[in-house]
Amino acid sequence: MAMSGKKFDTRGAAIRKISWCVVNLSLILCCFFVAPMRAQDAKVERKLLTRVEPEYPPVLRMRQIGGTVRLEITITPKGTVEDAKVLGGNPVLAESAINAVRKWKYVAAESATTATISIEFNPFR
Repeated sequence: MAMSGKKFDTRGAAIRKISWCVVNLSLILCCFFVAPMRAQDAKVERKLLTRVEPEYPPVLRMRQIGGTVRLEITITPKGTVEDAKVLGGNPVLAESAINAVRKWKYVAAESATTATISIEFNPFR
């Protein structure tokens, strides 16, 4: 097909467009899957030195309400727990878990680290 003396290659344009989409999709997938794996590999587990058990709220224990509380904690270079965020669980149990975790002590390190922990509340123990 010729117009004004120029030849248009629609097949070549389509191939370039598909190639461009494949490259961009590959980059996007790399950001979502490879980068988080590297971040997990770089995680350093800090040894827990002092663990304080949370107080089980008496009303929940009496009603046999238990569960697991998941927290993300920030540990300072000195080994103290600086911050605790609730990732899941009963809010009343979470409050008790946070109060206990703030008293935990870890081994010192060169920088602050984060960790995800789970605390189980079992009314039958």
